[in-house]
Amino acid sequence: MKIDRLIAIITILLQRERITAPELAQKLEVSRRTIGRDIDDLCKAGIPIITWQGGGGGISIAEGYNLDRSVLTREELQNILIGLRSLSSAYHTSGLENLLKKLSPNQEEVIALKDSMVIDLASHYKESLSAKINLLQGAIKENHRISFDYYSPKGVEGRLVEPYFIVFKWSAWYVFGFCMKSEDFRLFKLNRLWELALSLEVFKPREVPVEKQDLDRHLTDNHKMIVLFDKSEEYLLIEEYGPDCYKQTEDGKLRFERGYTNRDYIIRWLLGFGDRAQVIFPKDLKDEIKEQVRKMLKKYK
Repeated sequence: MKIDRLIAIITILLQRERITAPELAQKLEVSRRTIGRDIDDLCKAGIPIITWQGGGGGISIAEGYNLDRSVLTREELQNILIGLRSLSSAYHTSGLENLLKKLSPNQEEVIALKDSMVIDLASHYKESLSAKINLLQGAIKENHRISFDYYSPKGVEGRLVEPYFIVFKWSAWYVFGFCMKSEDFRLFKLNRLWELALSLEVFKPREVPVEKQDLDRHLTDNHKMIVLFDKSEEYLLIEEYGPDCYKQTEDGKLRFERGYTNRDYIIRWLLGFGDRAQVIFPKDLKDEIKEQVRKMLKKYK
């Protein structure tokens, strides 16, 4: 639709200092003549667009222009604001704050927009998380390597990484990059990453293999388990895995069959249920739970 294309052009011009008509045409998959007509229509609508002729020329939008929210529907503006506020909940940056000011309505409508949905992406470490994200963004933009101490079941290890992007997934923040120690692409959890520092070393971005871009492959559920839970734990199972994650047995127990990735984590998770969870399979997991319980009893004797 034409209106969608016009909004796309405005969005691109707000993000880019200058862009050529052929580039716009290629991005939007239309002809240069169509782009020319669209630019004329935007100018007629009062959007201050400037065209530059000759070498280094192109199309730009007047500096300091604030997007008139009338070009967006109320629902579209609402979704944009929700997304921007969710990002600002995790880290502080003047760019986000300025963009929110440009897009936010100044009338009573702002209350309805603000209160319709709240997404808080912050963690208990909001201040340190914000600093990490800002540093990582700068490193990614300038292709600088980063160094940090990383805490894992193996202990703490120093890492040198070429960062490629930041991702919020599995209810946590991660940085994806090429680890110089592992000589492979890795995903690092930001809450386990400390003493983060920007290296002066500049790297040439590598081509990321398609299979490495699938982030779910970093947390594969390779190990199967079967656990019987008391009915009283139903709400916790549903909260974590949804209403179809178990089958109810004749005696009222909840039969839970699931794959898991990290053995240490799943043992701690199961122990948290106390006597309201019983591992049925596999035997080695059941034996490990028994051993952990024996050690706990020994400490409390």
